[in-house]
Amino acid sequence: MDPVTALRRIAFLLERSQAATYRVKAFRTAAEVVTAMAPGEAAERVAAGTLERVSGIGPRTAQVIREALAGEVPGYLERLEEEASAESAPEQGRELLSRLRGDCHLHSDWSDGGSPIEEMGRTAAELGHGWAVLTDHSPRLTVAGGLSPERLREQLAVVARLNEEWAPFRLLTGIECDILPDGSLDQEPELLEQLDVVVVSVHSKLRMDPAPMTRRLEAAVRHPQANVLGHCTGRLLSGRGRPQSQFDADRVFAACAEAGTAVEINCRPERLDPPRRLLRKAVEAGALFAIDTDAHAPGQLDWQINGCARAEECGVPADRVVTAWPLEQLLEWAGCPVHSSSRRGAVQHPQGPVPLAHFWG
Repeated sequence: MDPVTALRRIAFLLERSQAATYRVKAFRTAAEVVTAMAPGEAAERVAAGTLERVSGIGPRTAQVIREALAGEVPGYLERLEEEASAESAPEQGRELLSRLRGDCHLHSDWSDGGSPIEEMGRTAAELGHGWAVLTDHSPRLTVAGGLSPERLREQLAVVARLNEEWAPFRLLTGIECDILPDGSLDQEPELLEQLDVVVVSVHSKLRMDPAPMTRRLEAAVRHPQANVLGHCTGRLLSGRGRPQSQFDADRVFAACAEAGTAVEINCRPERLDPPRRLLRKAVEAGALFAIDTDAHAPGQLDWQINGCARAEECGVPADRVVTAWPLEQLLEWAGCPVHSSSRRGAVQHPQGPVPLAHFWG
């Protein structure tokens, strides 16, 4: 087994299980170190007993490298694979998962993610995605390293360069844009227009009274550049937890359906947002959906089964899942200007209203 492949797979499995960041970093760092070595250097160091003298390689990562170079499956990797296989994966969702083409919500180390853009994009492609959307945070979320307009422009240039190397896989430009208390979006309008996909989410004042929160969400999902409403209730199920934001779900999901803004089915184990009751309301409202991992590390890109299981359980029609659409269809939907006066069941297209069924296929 190639030692770099083994090290990266271990890091992936650790991230998938939400292991401590320092453990993941040790294996990703070791993979980078071995990648930078001259051909045959790792094997020479193993033979000479000098592998652990290399900065970035410790006892555990060195053992993985030795076992891989000896033609074995490293024992640590084997144990992690067995643990992953033993996990109780959802029984539902497999058919829908097989139809997914991409992921509209992932973060890199440009904001609060733990890995470079290159690692996130490469992993998305390895998982079989045809496309994925990079959605680092917007400026006011300083605790998450939100991107200023200047840094976001720099990121757009980086993504353009990577896409030249990655074709046919495509990393789409995007942002997870904070919904401000008045319903406006936290980024320059002209810059939002340049992005492929815009996820809009609430990260502050989550306990706002229901009436103003409803108006806040309605305004955001009707914004001309909004494409996906992220983790709509803001709840957290683990740790200290956090209760759901309170709002009129019927009104908000009707606004999503009218505007052509997809409701995110967030796959993070501590979110699983929206709750089933609200997810069924969104189905009844006729909304579109995006089954997203909200991944902050490469291994978390494998979480989509969580959302697929809930989608199938709650009767989400597969043809209304935008993450199951091919790139061309996704971009046509995301690029359609939306206006708050759009009639229900249609989005505004330069040549006039287009029924949402046009995008559903």
